[in-house]
Amino acid sequence: MNGAWPYLDVHQSRTHEPTPYEYKLAATLEEVFTHEGHELADVVRGLNARQVHAADGAPWTEESFRAEMNRLGA
Repeated sequence: MNGAWPYLDVHQSRTHEPTPYEYKLAATLEEVFTHEGHELADVVRGLNARQVHAADGAPWTEESFRAEMNRLGA
């Protein structure tokens, strides 16, 4: 926080520094959004095509992606 009002803290809802998995997922999501699309099916297909799988190593499904975004607070 810089002391000026009103202020924005872009990480105000963070509870921890992102993990390497979270950084990789975020970077890959940006790539998928840019080249594949924004629909859930596009996102799941794009992540799986790039072999960026869920934290447990399993390929993404629409349900597992929704659950992970909920877990991450996204």
